[in-house]
Amino acid sequence: MKAWGGRFTEASDPAAASFGRSLEVDRELALDDIEGSLGYVRGLGWAGLLTADEVQALILGLGVLRDDVVNGSIVWDPDLEDVHLNLESALEARVGHVARKLHTGRSRNDQVATDLRLWLRRTMARTDEALLGLERALVGLAERHADAVMPGSTHTQPAQPVLLAHHLLAYVEMLERDRGRFADARGRADRSPLGSGAVAGAGFPLDREAVARELGFGEVTRNSIDAVGDRDFVVETLSAAALTMVHLSRLAEEVAWWSSPAYGWVRPSDAFSTGSSMMPHKRNPDPVELVRGRAARTAGHLVGVLTMLKGLPAGYQRDLQEDKAPLFDAMRTLEASLRVMAGLVASLAIDETRMAAAAGAHGTTATAVADTLVDAGVAFRSAHHLVGRLVLAAERSGSSLQAIDSASLAESLSASDDPKAQALAGDATVAQRLRTAATVEAALARCDVIGGTARPRVRAELAAARERLGPG
Repeated sequence: MKAWGGRFTEASDPAAASFGRSLEVDRELALDDIEGSLGYVRGLGWAGLLTADEVQALILGLGVLRDDVVNGSIVWDPDLEDVHLNLESALEARVGHVARKLHTGRSRNDQVATDLRLWLRRTMARTDEALLGLERALVGLAERHADAVMPGSTHTQPAQPVLLAHHLLAYVEMLERDRGRFADARGRADRSPLGSGAVAGAGFPLDREAVARELGFGEVTRNSIDAVGDRDFVVETLSAAALTMVHLSRLAEEVAWWSSPAYGWVRPSDAFSTGSSMMPHKRNPDPVELVRGRAARTAGHLVGVLTMLKGLPAGYQRDLQEDKAPLFDAMRTLEASLRVMAGLVASLAIDETRMAAAAGAHGTTATAVADTLVDAGVAFRSAHHLVGRLVLAAERSGSSLQAIDSASLAESLSASDDPKAQALAGDATVAQRLRTAATVEAALARCDVIGGTARPRVRAELAAARERLGPG
């Protein structure tokens, strides 16, 4: 007998019944559904809708049912459509007729909205721990290679020397923002919809705030129509998950490139590499490639739920059944990706020598040379143009800025339209000052501002990150 079948005279079409079934997806909510029911039973008791004995019987029965779910002994019946009706039926089999009173004043509409929020609460706790795990792995790698230098890049071209630790801390910043977004989403989901009923609110004097406190919610929803139809918290969670996966994809992209022989800067351990079924020599960084691919899937889930919601009127619509599969998959994918990236980063080998050689190549210290001319009074635009000409000359001669020729420099200074540059042409020390400025260490040292790559600044940021994240 269908829980809703009293007014129907025909059986459901088998194809339609199968089409509407959600059990295969929403049984993920089983423990959350039981938790919500435990809180609701107490609320029914406080409202005088259940006797003390009935409350006790239902609490004991729900406890047994929870154990059955945990140990896998529960038998799911697909004919009962969803997790809610399956658990209600299983509860009746354990405690008898009193189980039929559990749904007093409650609809599957407010029930599933509550379940989802409870599910998110426990899932986000795991996600946050996984985020912390990757942050700790990045900080640990940075600490082990605190002196390593690399070329920072813009437009995928060599730009300026930076510390590897500085680059890794950029991802820690991203992940900290991700943690904040999940915390924000969780805060807005911290409202209990129980007592909203199907659309108009429960028809009994339930103390919704007491039930909310029983379930650990901070507040109750204030409008029954919105409460049952609201999936903003799902969208916010998916948005945070999608953006986190984008950040992981960016890190994955760099590991993929840096581990190629053309770079040779990093080497993923064998535990995080795979081979080829055809080519015996291959060492492929498959996990990072999969993270890139799964970032696309997670972004697709966000777009799918947004698109589903855009045409819905206020209140509950059956379309909302389709929110769970993308949400569950996105959060599973994110947690798995965070954990595999943490393991890969923690075991990553760094070739500091090759990285350092690249850090000073292709004119990466040119900005520091221009800044040194500014120290001497040359206008920055003039210094920029002058150093650009020096870079061009170095490229043509196959040398570098660290080999600036005094005579050529004097000629370039004299030809400048900047009076300060012209005045420097006769200064015998300027060439050596610029050659010193063109070293990687001098270029690093110049960026001595909050958030810069100067060694003292990065050491301080590393220490702050370690203190914030704790050991790991």
